[in-house]
Order: sequence, then C-alpha cells, then structure tokens
Amino acid sequence: MAKKAHASHILVNSKGDALNFKRNISNLKEFQRCATKASKCPSSRKLGDLGTFTQGQMVPAFDKTVWSIDLNTCSDPVRTQFGYHLIWVHSRDE
Repeated sequence: MAKKAHASHILVNSKGDALNFKRNISNLKEFQRCATKASKCPSSRKLGDLGTFTQGQMVPAFDKTVWSIDLNTCSDPVRTQFGYHLIWVHSRDE
C-alpha cells in the first residue's frame, strides 16, 4: 500500500524569494499567511494546503523532500519545473 502524506507549500518564481520567505517563517501560521499572500499556486486560497497525497504522486524533487524533512518545519527551497517550493509536512505514514 502506498504511503500517504499531508503537506502544504508556497510556490514562487525565484530561489531568492523562497529564501526571503523562509527567513520569516517560524511556525505554521506564518507559513499559511505567506502562502496566502505570495504563493502562485491555486492552493494559496487554502493556506497552501495540498491535502493528502500518496508517495510518488508529486514531481520527484518535491516528493523526495516531503519524505525526508522533519514534520512541522519549513523546508529549504525545492526547485521543480513549476518554480521554487517551500514545503510544510503536517503528517505522513512512516
């Protein structure tokens, strides 16, 4: 059975923007505020929440980060074909 995770993200155009946002995020509320204000993904309307998804469902670099970072922390910028993501993993099957 595929492992599942619940995560949110902020999607921006540049690594510089992602790093600037990351500097100001120390908790989930700040992450969500930033996602609503700055993310270019439609999930910004849901505080950046991507809901629950299975391992392998997202693009490889994003997927790898979801399964490797500590829970309830903001990831370093992750580059994909869509731009730069900051990822917050709420929960996942271990």
